[in-house]
Amino acid sequence: MQSASVQDSSLSNLQLELLKLYSFNLKTEELLEVKRILGQHFADRLTAAASSAYREQGWSQETLDSWLNDTQQ
Repeated sequence: MQSASVQDSSLSNLQLELLKLYSFNLKTEELLEVKRILGQHFADRLTAAASSAYREQGWSQETLDSWLNDTQQ
């Protein structure tokens, strides 16, 4: 008999943890809060990575403006 825990190695560690979390019946408000927290977490990570690339590449506002005005896109 297979245990109730999820052991599929094709799932990431995040997916496995989320499956454990979602095995509980959350109220709609709680589910929305979890989704908001996860969304904010990944948005923060993306912002940090973009800021780091911006600094490391020495980009400026002029760089971004030139990309926006590039007609070759």
